[in-house]
Amino acid sequence: MGKTPKPDHPLETATGHSQMYRFLIRGVVATSLLMAWALPAVSQSLSSLPPQERLHVKQVRDKVQDAGVAYQAGEFEQSGQHIREAMDLIGKALESGNAKVYRELSPAFGRIARAHALLELEGIRLPLFEKPTPPAADSPTPSPRPTKPEPEPADQGVSFSSDVAPILVQKCGNCHVQRNQGNFSLANFELLMRGIPGVGVVVFPGDDVGSRLIETIETKDMPRGGGSVPDDQLEILRTWVKQGAKFDGPSPRAPLVAYAKPRSGAAAQPATSAAAEMPSGIARPTGKETVSFARDVAPLLVNNCTGCHIDAMNNTSGGLSMNNFSQLINGGDSGPIVEPGKGDESLLVRKLRGQEGAIMPAGGRPRLSEESIALISTWIDEGATLDGGSPTQSIRVMASLAWAKAASHEELLERRKQNAEENWRLGVNTTSQQQTRRLENEQFFILGSVSPETIEMVAASAEAAAQKVKSVVPSTTDQPLYRGRVTLFVLPKRYEYAEFSRMVEKRTVPMQWSEHWNYDLIDAYLPIVVTGNDTEKEIADRLIGPLTSLAVAMQGIDVPRWFSEGIGRAATAKFAGRNNELVAAWKAELPKAFETVKKSDDLLKGRLNPEQADLISFALGSTILDRGGKRSFDQLLKYLADDLEFDEAFKKGFRAAPPEYLDQWLGKYTNAKW
Repeated sequence: MGKTPKPDHPLETATGHSQMYRFLIRGVVATSLLMAWALPAVSQSLSSLPPQERLHVKQVRDKVQDAGVAYQAGEFEQSGQHIREAMDLIGKALESGNAKVYRELSPAFGRIARAHALLELEGIRLPLFEKPTPPAADSPTPSPRPTKPEPEPADQGVSFSSDVAPILVQKCGNCHVQRNQGNFSLANFELLMRGIPGVGVVVFPGDDVGSRLIETIETKDMPRGGGSVPDDQLEILRTWVKQGAKFDGPSPRAPLVAYAKPRSGAAAQPATSAAAEMPSGIARPTGKETVSFARDVAPLLVNNCTGCHIDAMNNTSGGLSMNNFSQLINGGDSGPIVEPGKGDESLLVRKLRGQEGAIMPAGGRPRLSEESIALISTWIDEGATLDGGSPTQSIRVMASLAWAKAASHEELLERRKQNAEENWRLGVNTTSQQQTRRLENEQFFILGSVSPETIEMVAASAEAAAQKVKSVVPSTTDQPLYRGRVTLFVLPKRYEYAEFSRMVEKRTVPMQWSEHWNYDLIDAYLPIVVTGNDTEKEIADRLIGPLTSLAVAMQGIDVPRWFSEGIGRAATAKFAGRNNELVAAWKAELPKAFETVKKSDDLLKGRLNPEQADLISFALGSTILDRGGKRSFDQLLKYLADDLEFDEAFKKGFRAAPPEYLDQWLGKYTNAKW
């Protein structure tokens, strides 16, 4: 990956929104590092420590506080030195094995992890910091807060999708998921991490003590209305924050209700699965319908009802919310607005025609054409069936997915080009925007703040990598390899790549990453760091994996990330050569990753942290792409091209459902030497 170049001072390089972002984030971390260190219970217990250990704890706290002061002043080298010294002092402080010392230092762990990430953005390289393992609880002194047993999934990494999102939807849904109570929205992960405008961030990755989300639940300030979050669920939320508040959902902007799936009970179907069990009163299509809700009706509702009934925040008109299909069917203060089989008699149609009270849409908006109203009436006549995702999937998302599935290559191309320009403006500073170079060809749209020669080299490398991808993912239709093209964002420095991910995806990418892929059906892109020292072959080798993963993900609407990522990494190992350092590192880390896996559900239900999941997926992908599995893989691609859902296509191609196949594979390969 090469050394991370040290950036200029941000006051000299960052302008516009990027400069504002740096000031804000600098203020957040400085405030957090400078805040009063301990709750009353903690400060009282500090005096009970032996003098030497008490001194060590105080020294750690002072060093982290000094780091905050230096960071706020823009003295990043000095701030980094204070963090290094704090890390050394933590090691000395924990040598005694005193559990009370560990508890007193716990708040520092999260703050050091957060400062570590922020200083890396400023080009300061620090030793890897991992939260120390707790010592045995050998002291009778009670913990500052009651201790509870860790939930079983937390041992393997708490999943946002499977563990956290369902709690937020269940406990915070009425006020902060469906509405924007208190100007705070939990409608998606991006808004959760953005926090409360004018107040600040509510989740600090790694620091459950300093995270307002945890504090308000722990003190029973939230949720309001007499509800409460059980202790076991609070512990899951706290553990998720302590483990870095990692995201494993489909997209940071995807609505929580579209994919929040608890682990308990049988494995849930994907949000887009037609096989998902329907609540009473909601029916799936029979195949004889002429009007599609997702393709025909949902876009009409999104285009004409937003503000009053969709994304209405606190101003839902008439008690009627239509953010998802269930809400539409349930109706509002006047009762149900849809009577299946009775299109013209349904309140929805009568309101649109002005036959019942005030005509809709309200607010001076244009009336719907009779053709559009007749389309809605016909859908109701035909049973008001749901052909999109789950009943709780956002209608806006449902309409977008249906559009993307039906869109032509050219239509997707234009949409992704628009998204690319928007993401580029959001993800880089004004100086980089002014230095932007663009290049377009049949497969790629490339934007970068690099030289014209570098852009040309990246284009040639991408074309060379795509040729290898075609041998792994052969075309099963007359469609291009990448329907709608792939956007490549080329960034010259690692910290710019990290900031792009923070601004566009609202996440911190792992330190070892210098490229990654993203696909949400609507958009498909790949940010990559390219320096003046990179050769065309080196860039091509780095592009093989993510471009293969994108090609696999584009084969269907519900291909899981673990599968696409695994095939992509296996392709890198196949083509990049035996001496590839990245592949060698993956193989070296595999034995440790396998120690965390007990059964297929650990991978399929997101119980592994992202790094472990990617390594296991790599091993699985390598098995699939060998001579014994490639034929089954090719069959799976053909079934996906026939619009079969992934689980069914996998079962037909590999003659076993994914859980059965993975359990058998794990039994054979857990002890393999890679």
